[in-house]
Amino acid sequence: MDFKELLQNRRAIRDFADRTVSTDILKEMVDDAIMAPNASHKQPWKFVIVNNRDMMKRISDDSKKTIIAGIEKNPDSPMKGYLAVLKDENFNVFYNAPALICVVSKIKGPLNGVDCALAASYLMFSATSRGLGTCWVAQGAEVRDEGLVQELGIPEGYRIYAPIIVGYPKSIPPAPERKPVDILQVIT
Repeated sequence: MDFKELLQNRRAIRDFADRTVSTDILKEMVDDAIMAPNASHKQPWKFVIVNNRDMMKRISDDSKKTIIAGIEKNPDSPMKGYLAVLKDENFNVFYNAPALICVVSKIKGPLNGVDCALAASYLMFSATSRGLGTCWVAQGAEVRDEGLVQELGIPEGYRIYAPIIVGYPKSIPPAPERKPVDILQVIT
C-alpha cells in the first residue's frame, strides 16, 4: 500500500467484523505509534491495550455516566444532542469494536495532547497498513471511576487523550469530498 492509498483507506470505522485482533498486532501498532514526532523528544505517552469487550463495555458505561452527569449539570452542554443515545444502555461508545488502544499522558504538560494526537495518528496509519479499521472515540476518554482507572493501569495525574477502537472493518467507506485547499499565502 503506497502512502496515497494509506491516506484514502484511513477512514473512521464504526462497523467491524466479528473477529478478534491479536494482542501481538496491537502491540506492533503501539511500537509504530511511538515513532511519532513529539515536543523536545519527551515521548510523554503511555498506552493501555484493551482486547476484552467486557472491559470495553465497562469503560463505555463509565464514560457515558460521566458525560450524562455533565449534560445534566450544564443544560447548554454541546453534548446535549447526544443525551438520548447516551442514556440507551445498549449503546456502546466503542461501537462493539473488538479492541481499544488508549493513548495516555500526564494531565499537566503544555504539549502532551498534541504529542498524543500525533502518536494516535501513527497508530491509526499502522492499523490501516495491516487491513484494520480505527476510530478515535473521544467519548471514551471520560472514565472517572477510580477503581476502573486503576484496573486500566492509568497512573494518578494522567488521563486518556486518545481512545482508538480497532478491528477488521466490514467495509471501508470512500473518503468524503474535501473543501478546496485554502493556502493563505505562498512566500517565495
